[in-house]
Amino acid sequence: MKALAEQIGDIDGINIYGRVVGVRGLMVEVAGPIHAMSVGARLVIETGANRSIPCEVIGFSGNNAVVMPFAGLDGVRRGCKAVIANAANQVRPSAAWLGRVVNALGEPIDGKGPLPQGSSPMPFRNTPPPAHSRKRVGAPLDLGVRAMNTFLTCCRGQRMGIFAGSGVGKSVLLSMLARNVDAAVSVIGLIGERGREVQEFLQDDLGEEGLARSVVVVATSDEPALMRRQAAYLTLAVAEYFRDEDKDVLCLMDSVTRFAMAQREIGLSAGEPPTAKGYTPTVFTELPKLLERAGPGLGEGAITAIFTVLVDGDDHNEPIADAVRGILDGHIVMQRSIAERGRYPAINILKSVSRTMPKSADPQFWPTIQRARQVMATYADMEELIRLGAYRAGSSPEVDEAIRLHEPLEAFLRQRKDEKASLADGYRQLAQILGNLETER
Repeated sequence: MKALAEQIGDIDGINIYGRVVGVRGLMVEVAGPIHAMSVGARLVIETGANRSIPCEVIGFSGNNAVVMPFAGLDGVRRGCKAVIANAANQVRPSAAWLGRVVNALGEPIDGKGPLPQGSSPMPFRNTPPPAHSRKRVGAPLDLGVRAMNTFLTCCRGQRMGIFAGSGVGKSVLLSMLARNVDAAVSVIGLIGERGREVQEFLQDDLGEEGLARSVVVVATSDEPALMRRQAAYLTLAVAEYFRDEDKDVLCLMDSVTRFAMAQREIGLSAGEPPTAKGYTPTVFTELPKLLERAGPGLGEGAITAIFTVLVDGDDHNEPIADAVRGILDGHIVMQRSIAERGRYPAINILKSVSRTMPKSADPQFWPTIQRARQVMATYADMEELIRLGAYRAGSSPEVDEAIRLHEPLEAFLRQRKDEKASLADGYRQLAQILGNLETER
């Protein structure tokens, strides 16, 4: 039966289809030639009234295939035809995609006309390059943000995470990186974003110049879970295409948490058992598969990736934050208390790590960076006593120095959204604050 189905599928002009036999929540059960279907295969449910709903097979129940739609199920009824789509689960990006905005299926949504297809198919769910064949991370990358350039230096091909609760400024920081980082190509995935913010990001944050060298993938929060998950896969697939073209790619994704939430929604609908915080086992299987696709490739190209993580309830040890932190090459922790006192970006330097340091830092300035961290740690340890007035000046030279340097360091870490700071300037300014370099007049 399976061999016969495969032979029929190879014949042009013949549609293989089943019928809808049940709808349960977000799931649709399809009866028919399930031997011609596989997990990940595409079906199209024809509802009549000139409406077709693309779906994906996510499992099987008895003699029926269980599918999930990429759109709403309005109009689906028992007996609707479910046609197996010939299109493979892949996309064909090209250089003509630069400057365009697409949805999770790779379809243009910017009103600029059809999207030219490339010659190289890229699987939505590609496998990461073999670990033993990958190149190492490259030279330090100028991110244009002082706090990150100096204390959390990032290299080409590195994968970093921005961890923050809601309203702390992670999306603003991501927009600064999108505008400031000098990369050949930027691929930006807006996963589960508010629809209102998409145009603001494109026009105000990215701008015409930034968009011209970018591909933006959008799946808003009101779209089905399958679309939100697919948008993350497409973001990495497009980045992989340009990396394989030996380009330096900057991949920005906001946010990995909404990808995990979409996968949780899919898993629970499919009957998976919930684990910590209701997340299903496949969430923790899919996260490394997605995140490991970024990084250096086999050739000259590399994907430098920065993912945001929406921390549930400001708990930085919640399951998704904990899992992502263990996969990435560094984490940037943004703290609500810092944002509340008006210092943006609200990065907690002491709780943030770049795993490529100290190798990625300028050796000449590494002692300066270490000293600045020590000063900040000393102030953090004594902050409560200082604010209560319980510390007496002169009791400790280290604490006195930390108090003296606290405001200059806070001013150094503060940066306007429209301000760009170079890597070299950041090192020089930090050295000036600590008295290791004479101020240039």
